Amino acid sequence: MFDSVTIEKFKKLKTPFYYYDLGLLRRTLSEIEKHGLSMGYHVHYAIKANFNVRILEEIRDAGLGIDCVSGPEIERAIETGFSPDKIAFAGVGKTDDEIRTGLRHNIFSFNCESLQEMEVLNELATEEGKTARVSIRLNPNVEAKTHKYITTGLSENKFGINIEKLPELFEMLPALDRLKLTGIHFHIGSQITELKPFRDLCDKVETVQQMFEQQGIQLEHINVGGGFGINYEEPDADPIPDFEAFFGIFDKNLKLRSGQQLHFELGRSIVGQCGSLISKVLFIKEGITTDFAVIDAGMTELIRPALYQALHRVDALTSKKPPKTYDVVGPICETSDTFRKGIRIPELQRGDLVAIRSAGAYGEVMSSGFNLRERVKAVYD
Repeated sequence: MFDSVTIEKFKKLKTPFYYYDLGLLRRTLSEIEKHGLSMGYHVHYAIKANFNVRILEEIRDAGLGIDCVSGPEIERAIETGFSPDKIAFAGVGKTDDEIRTGLRHNIFSFNCESLQEMEVLNELATEEGKTARVSIRLNPNVEAKTHKYITTGLSENKFGINIEKLPELFEMLPALDRLKLTGIHFHIGSQITELKPFRDLCDKVETVQQMFEQQGIQLEHINVGGGFGINYEEPDADPIPDFEAFFGIFDKNLKLRSGQQLHFELGRSIVGQCGSLISKVLFIKEGITTDFAVIDAGMTELIRPALYQALHRVDALTSKKPPKTYDVVGPICETSDTFRKGIRIPELQRGDLVAIRSAGAYGEVMSSGFNLRERVKAVYD
């Protein structure tokens, strides 16, 4: 991925920093247009994956909308030029101020996650003199086969309204006169690399759609969320996810009604592979049973390994020596500040550069100031 010119450029920069390959991002967006947008599907980019403005500008220019989970994310999307009628607002704990932000901008949809949220939204819309477009987020109890922290569609998860609550929802709707029910919304998890969970979701969507139709409710759109994963182990083998297969699952298995729209909320699969965290080796520490490569990036810059036990590929950029085995660790005063254990990469020495790959999603956005660390800068190709 990194040619000699790029590596020479890296040597002149202060580490650590995030590097974004905008060319790869554009090719990824082109595949989404080819297999998704051209089919008439609507794709909202999950801004929580990466809210870097340069990244957002590329996504905006590709014609995507935005999926937000906070008021400030709505504001960032508006400031970057996204049209409010392409903004969906999800989140299990929307504050009153955040709801008012969405109402003020007349966004495309509030993805409501509880019956009480619908009541509160109706009250606030009344106060603001607005009518809110609403999509009901339902919990389909579909196993996403991913890490338990990023599974969101099981009955014990906090997200969405359980399908068993639908009769109560139908009773409430007539009194919620400031809400316009336009769709239903699902999201079963993140980093899903098998297609079967999405196939199972299609079956649940059909079941739920029939329940709404039995009440005389015709839905304008179905939102099946996102969650499509990327190849963290071999990013160069799969720099762009197989969007043809992903969108094809829904094309083949989801029965849309006449005039009904299909919406997606993709994040990681769009930006994950275009970002890398570039870091410098501070010390090589010889241990009793293992050697440590201590680098200047830590869990403050990329928390996924510490939080999810996520495995990111680590490439040596400036060493061509025979491989050695290392634990690659950061400088933070936490044992969990470890990127990889027992990996074989070209022998490193103080000053060598390494790239932690597939860090374009949930990397820069989750960085922190723990240990009073400075926020790292971003560099673009």
